[in-house]
Amino acid sequence: MYESKIRLRISAGDAHYGGGLVDGSHMLKLFGDVATELLIYSDGDEGLFVAYDNVEFLAPVYAGDYIEATGVITLYGNTSRKMSFQANKVIAPLPKSNSAAEILEKSILVCRATGTCMVPKEKQRYHPPQGS
Repeated sequence: MYESKIRLRISAGDAHYGGGLVDGSHMLKLFGDVATELLIYSDGDEGLFVAYDNVEFLAPVYAGDYIEATGVITLYGNTSRKMSFQANKVIAPLPKSNSAAEILEKSILVCRATGTCMVPKEKQRYHPPQGS
């Protein structure tokens, strides 16, 4: 089973709302990047994201937070790849400080989703397991 992980800092430029709040679509962009990496590892091609089956926004994300987005392929079809994603806040800025931050003792699940990607047969360069 392939797993992909991206960790990055959310910048002030990513904030969309007052108070440095980041819109939820930013997490979906991260999931798209994770999905692309998973498809390259499993099929040797970037593939296409077809649909999200479910998306849950569970906690706010703010500028200065560090987010770790992960994903796994949960099911292989002929051309489809079912995937599961989650994004966790792992570092947060300290309130009332312009430079201090803390590594969270326990990460905070901010978003999770499931979706389907596909890689056309003619673009599949590797042979991942089918139906597993």
